[in-house]
Amino acid sequence: MELNKLKPAAGAKRARRRVGRGIGSGLGKTAGRGHKGQKSRAGGFHKVGFEGGQMPLQRRLPKRGFVSLTAGRNVEVRLSELEALPVNEIDLLILKQAGVIRSDALSAKIILSGKLTKKLTVKGVGATKGAKAAIEAAGGSVAAE
Repeated sequence: MELNKLKPAAGAKRARRRVGRGIGSGLGKTAGRGHKGQKSRAGGFHKVGFEGGQMPLQRRLPKRGFVSLTAGRNVEVRLSELEALPVNEIDLLILKQAGVIRSDALSAKIILSGKLTKKLTVKGVGATKGAKAAIEAAGGSVAAE
């Protein structure tokens, strides 16, 4: 067997459809489009969600809810991430510079996840009850925002 002698199995490759090439092709006259209607005509496309003039489903249903544009920019920080930082004073700018939170974050909140052994001073960053207790137990402090 050689690469130049490889061929697909018999019947594995079908000839492409040659639409509108006469009655003998099996796809003459209407060329497989049926009779009349939007889909039979050239350029018979419509917008996504279009229902032939009937009020579309997405417009029939009531508007509901609200999507906050800032929700993704309020981030959580674990105690274990603060433990790894080489500084003792923590604020939003330091967290951004250290790469702990994304640079476009608007606010951060420290959550109780992991252990904290060093003394930290936290300013301008929120903390949950448990996280605040853990920081204070290690000898640190959380300044009110």
